[in-house]
Amino acid sequence: MNTTLDEGRKLAQEIVDQDRPEDVQLILAPPFTHLTAVAEIIKDEPGISLSAQDCYYKEFGAFTGAISASMVRSTGAEYTLVGHSERRSYFHDNDFSIFQKMQAAIKAGLKPILCIGEKLEEREMENHFKVVQKQLEETICKFSKAEAEGVILAYEPVWAIGTGKTATAEQAGEMHAFIREVIARHFDHDFSENIVILYGGSCKPENARELFAQNSVDGGLIGGASLKAEDFVAIAKSY
Repeated sequence: MNTTLDEGRKLAQEIVDQDRPEDVQLILAPPFTHLTAVAEIIKDEPGISLSAQDCYYKEFGAFTGAISASMVRSTGAEYTLVGHSERRSYFHDNDFSIFQKMQAAIKAGLKPILCIGEKLEEREMENHFKVVQKQLEETICKFSKAEAEGVILAYEPVWAIGTGKTATAEQAGEMHAFIREVIARHFDHDFSENIVILYGGSCKPENARELFAQNSVDGGLIGGASLKAEDFVAIAKSY
């Protein structure tokens, strides 16, 4: 929940104007209020796509304040985040409601970016693998392979978001490899190898290269560092 519409336009334009790496895909996920404006700014820019930060699971109706997946799609967005750790923590999204949002997104022609990850106490109790496995089994694993095609996964160690802490590259790589194992068991090896898994936990220009060097890490879900165009593009360049 950052930037006014004018500030959001300015940030998107600054990102477009940066010397961006041609072989790295960027997905911008501004607030709902900015989607159409940002869509206009990036419409002729190769390698930049648009995402919403969330969507509601109902198609339409008397749900004041909610934004449906088809509304998101009508702005030109191709993706939507679902299950972000802040949505889970502050707005009580759970695995079932996240699954419903994924259903709605896929039906509307959006590709969900599914966020998963454990809290500090869950890692300290060594339950982090169980927590992430359950989140996967209750969401993406309920879809057919055809339906799940194009879904992006984003691993968020919740204890490393906004705290200044970062999972070590080894911790990130270990969890990403585990996620691929779970996906392979449910779908198949090829599907698991091809699904994109992003790391989202205080990824900055200073640590991005080390994180992205891990075999199973395909990119980053960038939070605070995306609010400065130079930092955001520096992270992309480090991939």
